[in-house]
Amino acid sequence: MTGVSRRGLFGLAGAGVAVAGLGAAAGVLASGAEKPAGPSVDTSAPVPFRGDHQAGITTPAQDRMHFVAFDVTTKSRGELVRLLKDWTAAAERMTAGKEAAEGGAVGGIPEAAPADTGEALDLPASALTLTIGFGPSLFDDRFGLAGKRPEALVDLPHFRGDNLEATRSGGDICVQACANDPQVAVHAIRNLARIGFGKVAVRWSQLGFGRTSSTSKAQATPRNLFGFKDGTNNLKSEDPGLPAQVWVTDGPDWMVGGSYLVARRIRMHIEIWDRTSLAEQESIVGRAKGSGAPLGQQNEFDAVDPHVRGAGGVPLVPDDSHIRLASENLNGAKILRRGYNFTDGSDGYGHLDAGLFFICFNRDTRSQFIPMQQALSGKDRMMEYLEHNGSGHFACPPGPAVGSYWGEKLFA
Repeated sequence: MTGVSRRGLFGLAGAGVAVAGLGAAAGVLASGAEKPAGPSVDTSAPVPFRGDHQAGITTPAQDRMHFVAFDVTTKSRGELVRLLKDWTAAAERMTAGKEAAEGGAVGGIPEAAPADTGEALDLPASALTLTIGFGPSLFDDRFGLAGKRPEALVDLPHFRGDNLEATRSGGDICVQACANDPQVAVHAIRNLARIGFGKVAVRWSQLGFGRTSSTSKAQATPRNLFGFKDGTNNLKSEDPGLPAQVWVTDGPDWMVGGSYLVARRIRMHIEIWDRTSLAEQESIVGRAKGSGAPLGQQNEFDAVDPHVRGAGGVPLVPDDSHIRLASENLNGAKILRRGYNFTDGSDGYGHLDAGLFFICFNRDTRSQFIPMQQALSGKDRMMEYLEHNGSGHFACPPGPAVGSYWGEKLFA
């Protein structure tokens, strides 16, 4: 917990209250009791904003997330470019722990609206990262971008079991804010929306707590709201094979060095899950709930063995278990996950609106995420307990160089 702000501690406690009904395992996750797997890091320090790749992709996953998708309302290409420049300047300041603009919340002209909303005053940078992406809908005839749409930026197909809501899907531009203090992440998105007033409008957004994947070997594997360790086999920033799976190497020049982001809001029917026996839960997932080990193995990171059998010769890892389907080779394709738990109150029928806000990055969604999701949605027994009701696909350009702005090559 070193470096977590006092406000962050209050946020963690609040998350624990919000998911108290989900069972002990989820409560442990929300309280932050997880032990780091490697050397401790300063969770309040700034993360460099500029570089070859955008921050917030391979950056060690922070504890909190605020994701937003915007619709562009201006019809002027020049106004959109000006906004991206203003956003870049504000993002660089906020990720460094500064206010969104000079003058800030209290240092400007008293008769004018403040240049910063002020709720992050006195708070550290909290490892804030801001990652931008451009959706398929931006590449229409409004801004002359139709010819620059990458072939890989496809409209995601309808997957079996999808129940998508238009108010939680799509968008011209997305911004992912991750931080170790929820107030810092919310402040960043709030100020970008404020700066964008009259040029963009929020289409939908999602708050997340308690990361559900680790992006560094220094991080322990977290748990999702089903109480199981999640993302054990996720790509890590230290993996030598990560670049070939995450970073774009072909296609339009403006995307080389970037990555494609897939966002999926997955509601978990946790009340039904909580009434399911432990043996059935483990059979559905294919892992032991406590250790996270594949069934028939001893340790979390042991390889899945689909041939190991139990009494009567029955496979311990069923063919329709989540881990078995997710671990299929798929020609060696993998994805980099950065998901988060969420709970958004109740649905009006006495059930928590809670689940997993899935985010992944991959080099080509057509050959990575899409076939994986098709395999899972068609066969995974866990789908009985899940409802995909939000979705988005975005092209995240490479990191901004010194003196440049988000997406500059796209608009060059």
